[in-house]
Amino acid sequence: SFLVGLLTPMTDILLAGKATVDKYVGDAIIAFWNAPLDDPEHAVNAADTALAMSARLRELNVEMPLQDKYPWPGEVRIGIGLNSGNVCVGNMGSERRLNYSMIGDTVNLAARIEGQTKYYGVEIAIGQDLARRLEHYALLPLDTVRVVGREQAERIYALLGDPEVAQTPQFCTFAADWAAVLDAYRAQDWGSALALLDALDPAGAWPSARLKSLYTDRIERLREDPPGADWDGVFAATSK
Repeated sequence: SFLVGLLTPMTDILLAGKATVDKYVGDAIIAFWNAPLDDPEHAVNAADTALAMSARLRELNVEMPLQDKYPWPGEVRIGIGLNSGNVCVGNMGSERRLNYSMIGDTVNLAARIEGQTKYYGVEIAIGQDLARRLEHYALLPLDTVRVVGREQAERIYALLGDPEVAQTPQFCTFAADWAAVLDAYRAQDWGSALALLDALDPAGAWPSARLKSLYTDRIERLREDPPGADWDGVFAATSK
């Protein structure tokens, strides 16, 4: 089936990246690092694995339509959510059946972050704790979000590349220009934010056209209906 053709190479990359595959839920893979064996480089391994999965999918979208073993429904896209923090890991379930798995707020937040990839139009989104562990990677701040089921706001980032990508002039220039957009946005300087957005090079390091249109629409609405002086810049997500 299509899922076997997709999940097999994705799982191979996860295992090669020292991940523990927890379970498959429909077309999703749930995996984690740093258990059952300690992995001091779990943050880097998770990031490198996610980037490798994204790169491999681009190859599969070219290769798979040319073969007959697995059906392939055109261009396939994925969303990956990564988070870091304390979790409870072990054999869980009932007296009759156990499953080696994980639970905790960190796990729930990772699932919510994955759900935001479609909204922001990015393939890989990560939480703020993991971002602190990946400061040399090509990270782009997306938003400060209050996800469904959680009161505390979370800064989320797009993971766009490894440390080599982060050093490219293209990414450095774009990251600085994007930071200026967010600064104007949070200062409620709507006119400057829109002008800075419009000036960004569409052929540059944009993770997607979706992100630009999303912020353009949001800023235009806020300009029409200002949020007030006590606005904290937090966006309340309405979907998982």
